[in-house]
Amino acid sequence: MADNRQFVEEFAKNQMELCMANSTIDPELFHMYGVKRGLRDKNGAGVLAGLTNISLIQSKKKVNEELVPCDGRLLYRGYDIHDLVKGFLTSPSRHFGFEEITYLLLFGELPSKDQLAQFHDALTKSSFLPTNFVRDVIMKAPGKDIMNSMTKSVLTLASYDDQATDNSLPNVLRQCMMLISVFPMLAVYGYHAYNHYECGDSFYIHRPDPNLSTAENFLRMLRPDMKYTDLEARVLDLALVLHMEHGGGNNSTFTTRVTTSAGSDTYSVIAAALSSLKGPKHGGANIKVVEMMADMKEHLTDWTDQDQVTDYLTKLLHKEAFDKKGLIYGMGHAVYSISDPRAQIFKGFVEKLAAEKHREADFALYSMVENLAPKIIAGERAIYKGVSANVDFYSGFVYSMLDIPTELFTPMFAIARIVGWSAHRMEELINVDKIIRPAYQSLLSLEAKPYRMLEER
Repeated sequence: MADNRQFVEEFAKNQMELCMANSTIDPELFHMYGVKRGLRDKNGAGVLAGLTNISLIQSKKKVNEELVPCDGRLLYRGYDIHDLVKGFLTSPSRHFGFEEITYLLLFGELPSKDQLAQFHDALTKSSFLPTNFVRDVIMKAPGKDIMNSMTKSVLTLASYDDQATDNSLPNVLRQCMMLISVFPMLAVYGYHAYNHYECGDSFYIHRPDPNLSTAENFLRMLRPDMKYTDLEARVLDLALVLHMEHGGGNNSTFTTRVTTSAGSDTYSVIAAALSSLKGPKHGGANIKVVEMMADMKEHLTDWTDQDQVTDYLTKLLHKEAFDKKGLIYGMGHAVYSISDPRAQIFKGFVEKLAAEKHREADFALYSMVENLAPKIIAGERAIYKGVSANVDFYSGFVYSMLDIPTELFTPMFAIARIVGWSAHRMEELINVDKIIRPAYQSLLSLEAKPYRMLEER
C-alpha cells in the first residue's frame, strides 16, 4: 500500500508542470473580459446573485449621493444585532439567546414565551442520535479534522431517515431542526473519539440535558466533570448568536443556496456547506489568530511594549514573521471597513471572561494589536477601504479561555452557522425553482484541434 501511494505521489509530482502550463490563466484576461474574480469587483463588492429577507449587512451609507464607509451594522430579520443581544442578556427571564434567535431566523419573527418553550421542546426532542451511531460512525476512523468527521456523520444520518430525499417544506424544516440539535453532539463526540484513539486520553460520552441551553450542553458534553460557570455559558451563547448568520453572500451560505437549487437533499446540502466553511479563508480564520498571537508572545520580551508589538506586526506584513504570508490575521473583512459589529459586541464580554480566567495580560495584548494593526496596515498597504478587527480576532481567544481545543474552533462556527444555512435553504426552496448556473468565459478557440492517433503522439 505504501509503495502504491509513493508511485502515485511521484506521478502527480512529475505531471504538475504540465498541469500548470495548461491551466494557468493570465490575470489580465479577467479584466479584458470583465470577469469579476471571486465574484467580487475591484472594490470588494460581491456580484448580486439573489434576494433575501433573512439578514442585512451595512458597511456604507449615502452621503451627498456618494457611498461612504460607516460603522458596520448587522440585522437579523430586520432586528439590529445590538438590540437582539441586549434583549436576551437583560431579560428578567435570563434566558439564553441561541434558541430565541434560531427561532427568529427560521420563522422570521421573535417568539412569544410559549412559542419559545415549544420550540425548545421540539429541539430537545430532536437531539438524539440513532442507536449505536456514536460507536458505528463517529468512533470509526476518527481523525483530527473534526469538520470531516461531522460531514461524514451528517451524510450517514441520511441512511437513518426514510424521508431523506423528501424536499417538501415541513420535512426539510424537520431535518434542519434535527441537524441544528445534533451538531454539538457530532462535534464534541467526534473530538472525544479523536482525543481517545489518536491522543490516548480517556474517552467519555455525556448526553445533553433537555433542561439546558445549547451553550450549556456543549460545555457539559465537552468537559469531563460537566461543570461550567454561568459567565462561560453566556459568553459561548453570545458567540453562537454572533456567528449564526451573515448575509447570503458568504461562501458556505452561497454553497447552501447552490446545492439546494440543484434539488439535492438536506443532508447533502449541509455536508456541502460544512466542506465550504472548513476552508481557512472562511471558517478557519480564528485558529490563525490564536497561532499568530502565540508566535507573537514567543518573540516579544515585553508584551506591554508598544514598539515591540509594532515591530512584530510590521514584520508580519513584510512576510518576515509567523507563517510569512504577509497577513495580520483577524484584521479586515470582505464587507466591513470601519468596524465589525460582532467584534464590538464581543469585546466587552471577552474582557469579563479574561478577568474571570486571570488572562488580563492576554486581553491587553489583543487590545493593543486591535488598535495598532489598522494604522500599520494603512501605512504599509494601498487599500481600497478601511481595516478593523473582525469577529474572528476575538473568537479564538474566547474559545481558548473556555478550554475548547483548537480542533473544535471551526466546528463551533458550524454549530452556529447551520441556523443561517437552514434559513437560507428554506428561503431558496420557497422562492426559487431554478438551478443556480453561473457562466464562465471560455478561452478556447472554436477551431478544434485535430485528434492524432495514439500511435502518432
